[in-house]
Order: sequence, then structure tokens, then C-alpha cells
Amino acid sequence: MTIKVKKAVIPVAGLGTRLLPATKTVPKEMLPIVDTPSIQYVVEEAFDSGLTEMIFVTARGKDSLEDHFDFAPELEQVLEQRGNTEMLEKLQSISTMIDVVSVRQKKPLGLGHAVLSARNLVGNEPFAVLLSDDIVDDPTPCVRQLLNIYEEKGESVVALRRVPRPDVKRYGIIQGREIEPRTHAIDAMVEKPDPKDAPSELAIVGRYVLHPDIFGCLERVKPGKGGEIQLTDAMADLNRQRKFYGYEFTGEHYDIGDKLGFVRATVAYALKRPDLAGPLKEFLRTIA
Repeated sequence: MTIKVKKAVIPVAGLGTRLLPATKTVPKEMLPIVDTPSIQYVVEEAFDSGLTEMIFVTARGKDSLEDHFDFAPELEQVLEQRGNTEMLEKLQSISTMIDVVSVRQKKPLGLGHAVLSARNLVGNEPFAVLLSDDIVDDPTPCVRQLLNIYEEKGESVVALRRVPRPDVKRYGIIQGREIEPRTHAIDAMVEKPDPKDAPSELAIVGRYVLHPDIFGCLERVKPGKGGEIQLTDAMADLNRQRKFYGYEFTGEHYDIGDKLGFVRATVAYALKRPDLAGPLKEFLRTIA
């Protein structure tokens, strides 16, 4: 019987150096896409996928992320006094949507180390990992698409998308076989390969549903470049012990840890807003 996945691990300890100087004092996850912090899109994806427990892997200076999902009595009182019930209800819905727990990643030792830091809170059960640099816009949340595969197969599954061959050096890349439309049985994984050596152009994007055996693999894996523990290396180890799947998700993907990706996401989400789409389209025509 497949155990239901309830927990989402969301690593948010990164320094956001690709978005400096904006992230010098503001956590990158709190930078807004239009008027919504990017972390909210990630948490809403997890919530809309049926996940009920959110675990933030944080670092010093990241308290504002948890504060965003807490009540703000003084602000709510002001909104109530001003009769701004629409915004008041919106803020209260954010606060009541989920409960967040957190654990500190005290040293920046890589994504694998961040996931390992959540071990005591996850326990011996499968869990999802959502990276806050990745936003996926689709009617079916990306992590829900992975959960559908997990619930069918009972094994770990990662999100995949095809990337241009020169870009494979930026990703974990899989070698596998397509066994059903969009679903791949993974035979091997390699972290950031040289394009000429890459086994495919199928890149792992920041959504995962993982069997708890991954924690043992993370403990065993040797640190790589910069002394970091790579999640891809641990997944490759797990893949040698258990079946592992990848799913080419549907939806538009934005890498908002990158300046251009952040701008693209901001424009795309603004164009979905009835109050902004018309004026924005007119503005874009003037500068095209």
C-alpha cells in the first residue's frame, strides 16, 4: 500500500546571489512577482496539490518568510478600520492556509544537505521537495502531477523538462526510457555534465517526490565541488537500490532565481491579471 505524501520540504536558505543587489537585505523568496512574494506561489502549489505540512529549511535572516504566513494583527486592524475588506480577507487567507515549521541549515553545504537537515521533521515517510527558484504555471500543479505518478508507482519521481544541449551543464540530467507518455523509468542520473557527455537532454527541475531512503543516501554521498552535498548524487545512489521515475510535466516553467527568468515570470503573471493585462499590453507595444 502506497503511503500518502503529506509533507513538503521547501529549501529557502540560499543567499540569492544571482539577484543581487536586491537580495542583500531581502530574502529572494520575498521578492514579489507583481504583488505576491514568490514563496507564496510555491506554498500554494504544495497546498493545492494536497500537501498539508510545510517544512522550511531556513538560514539566518529568513524570518520574514515565516512571518508572511503568520497573522499581522496591527496591519489587519488598520485594513479593517479603513474598510478594505478585500485585502483583509486576502491576508487572513494566507495566514490560515497552512502551518509552517522550520529547521535551520547552519552551513551552506548544498541542496542535498538542506534536504538532509529536514530529516527529523520528515521522519520515515515519503515527502515532496519544492525549490523556490522554480515556478510552474499550469492548471494542474506541477508537484500534483508528480504525486499522481508516485501514487501509481509507489517510488520516487522527479520533474523533467527538455533543455537545449548546451544548457545541460546547468542541470542534473537523466538517462532513461519512456515507458508511458511523459513518464520515464530512470536508469542513471548525472549532475551538470559536459554537453558532449550528457546521456540526454532531459533535465531535472526543482520538484521531487522522494522515498525516505534518500536520507541514508544523503548521509553516504561524498561532497562534490565546493564541498556541497548534491541531491542528484544521492538520488543516483537511491536509483541503484530502487526504481526511480521522471515525469515531463506540463506547464510554463520560470527560473526566477535568474534575472531574465524573474522578469519573464513577472510579465507573464501580470498579463493574467484583468486589472493589469490591458495597460501592460499597450505599454509593451510601445517599447517593442
